[in-house]
Amino acid sequence: MLYTPKEIKPLQAHTFAHLIIEEKNHLLTITLNRPEKKNAMNPVILKELAYTLAYAHHNSSIWAVVIAAKGDVFCAGADLKAFGSKNPEPTISTIPEPTSEIVIGDIFSQLHKPCIAKMNASVYAGGFLIVCGCTHVIATPDVKFGLPEVKRGIWPFQVMQGMLQVMSPRAVIDFCMRARTVDADEAQRLGMVSQVVSAHKLEETVQNLVDEIIQYSPSAIRLGLKAFDELKSKSGTEAHSFLKQMLMEVVKTEDAKEGIAAFTEKRNPVWTGK
Repeated sequence: MLYTPKEIKPLQAHTFAHLIIEEKNHLLTITLNRPEKKNAMNPVILKELAYTLAYAHHNSSIWAVVIAAKGDVFCAGADLKAFGSKNPEPTISTIPEPTSEIVIGDIFSQLHKPCIAKMNASVYAGGFLIVCGCTHVIATPDVKFGLPEVKRGIWPFQVMQGMLQVMSPRAVIDFCMRARTVDADEAQRLGMVSQVVSAHKLEETVQNLVDEIIQYSPSAIRLGLKAFDELKSKSGTEAHSFLKQMLMEVVKTEDAKEGIAAFTEKRNPVWTGK
């Protein structure tokens, strides 16, 4: 992660310019709050996202993350004017600079916590990196998913990599090449969306999913997601040895000891995330 455990400790003391942060019952909810710019990502919102996800990653009391958005667009991608400007816009954000350049796809892959996109608005271009970085995507039927880059003479390079984690290669190439826009049902068929629900069921569905996830061992889930992430760089001969090593790591956690004890004693486990 781009921030150390020491750097993320004063999260509640910071002022955020473009995010609304809520921490409650082991859940961290991050709401994109730049609706006047369609929640387009400028350097400030990227920095705030990287910082908040690092906080979730390092904090054992955070067991799941939900990402939502204000306004009529979930995220319109990168704010190209902001990145191209030599004069950064004034900001109230107090988030410190990261140790290195922010690559949005990486900050999600290193989270190693369940991350749910709660979508009641459409997403375009680089906004796909947020959606593809989540473990679950719950969307309403009217949400659209669009990649217009080739219409502007650009190719969605980083988005392509994110999409390859959740979709078949042919579907990804077709999506990028034809500047496709699809509805939530088609996005679910392609593997981008986990579940499509009516607007009045969105809040309940996301909360039910969170409630289900946090009843299980946060340590097991965290290390499982870490293994899933790192498996991508392992060859076939390395994979089983690596996974055996990860199993030994899980068994040593306090949660594993608690889970086995609770099973033996026929009671519900009390997880600590350690």
